[in-house]
Amino acid sequence: MQALIDAVQHNCDIVDARHGADYGMCTYLLKMRELYRWQRGLAFDAPLGKDDVGDWLTAREQRLELLEDAEFRGIPCNDGEIDPFDAEAVNVALRGTGLVYSAGLVQGARPHFFLAELESEQYADDGFVLRVSGRELARCLNAPPAMTRGSTIFLRRESLRRYLWEKYESWLWNRTQGAMARAVASYPFDTALDDALDRMTAAEMGVVEAHERGEFDVGVALGDAWEAMLLDLSLTPAELMARAVRDHLADCVHTLPLLLEDGREASLHLFMANLGAMRKQLFPSLLGAYQAWLDHGDRRPLSALARRGRGHWHDMAMRMLALHREHGNRAAKPIVAAVEAAFL
Repeated sequence: MQALIDAVQHNCDIVDARHGADYGMCTYLLKMRELYRWQRGLAFDAPLGKDDVGDWLTAREQRLELLEDAEFRGIPCNDGEIDPFDAEAVNVALRGTGLVYSAGLVQGARPHFFLAELESEQYADDGFVLRVSGRELARCLNAPPAMTRGSTIFLRRESLRRYLWEKYESWLWNRTQGAMARAVASYPFDTALDDALDRMTAAEMGVVEAHERGEFDVGVALGDAWEAMLLDLSLTPAELMARAVRDHLADCVHTLPLLLEDGREASLHLFMANLGAMRKQLFPSLLGAYQAWLDHGDRRPLSALARRGRGHWHDMAMRMLALHREHGNRAAKPIVAAVEAAFL
């Protein structure tokens, strides 16, 4: 068990060594602080000693300097080793151990790994596997709450809870009124932090699952050509636009219909609060429909926009693929132009 954890964490540390500098300094330090909290098993509201964190950060950065050119380790399973990117083979080998493993490429073609305790595994009728994890045993600096890898959806409960804590903590700095304030007001953060985080995490697990189901359906529709296009667009504005287009399509298919159900108001506020700048830029009418709901309590504009968005973002995704077929690895500029001409 420890050899397995060590191998995965070694690979995670290589990723951090090579890509930690991709973040701005402030974001990097905040992520490092939360990694320290995770490694030490500290509660979110536990005070962090400045000297302790500083010493840990110095030691960690010295370790990462030694790993920039290191090779990824094979994953030890069944008296042998498995390629660290062959996640499905590793999970087959781990069957019955109560563990789950994931590997792949995230934004910017960065490798990503994690190992965690498996909470549940479901095989859906439409062909995908849903794996829900709990306590994490090895992870990278970047720990997305959910990922779709081929026909497998990974939902990471611990990472989602930590993500929500980070969003709440960031909001506390200035308590800006808006969508995040409305989401926070739905839970007892001021009086019972852990309970509030547990309840918010439970609610958002369903939202994250809906988005990933949308990602799966969209992935089937777009095919392998989409991933090939992303590799050619890596680290360009066109890659950010492509990912935003796919996210909007996935959300119009699954997430927004879920958020418009009764009792999902807090999740709708949180969804709007966490839309990235690129997604807002591409989909300005979403903000208008949300404001109409706030002003009049009418969900129909949001529902109609979700239906319209399915066709719009699907057509845009197909247009991007056509441009990539035409221009290959020089497709970034025409893709940006096409997206900028078709905001919704």
